Amino acid sequence: MTVTHGFHATMTAQAGRGDEVVKLLLDAPSLPDENCVVFLVGRSAGNPDVVHVTEGWTSQQAHSAFFGSARARAFVAALQELLTGESEYTDEVPLGGKAAF
Repeated sequence: MTVTHGFHATMTAQAGRGDEVVKLLLDAPSLPDENCVVFLVGRSAGNPDVVHVTEGWTSQQAHSAFFGSARARAFVAALQELLTGESEYTDEVPLGGKAAF
């Protein structure tokens, strides 16, 4: 599948809750979605409460449709309860690479 829409998000967990944010993201019940080609979770090496997510989708429409679902809205609401401040989003379309976990 070809990625035509994506982003990189940086979010900050409430103090000491970075592990909870990472767990929630990695256990996301609403993913995988066939249109979500890339979903990577990482964190800052210097601040464990700063969490990064990179997503790549087949289209902006697929991304919007997915996040318009009740399941995804409930997931985002649960995530927001663990965060502080505004998350930062950067336009990014993943092109390829390597991941071995």
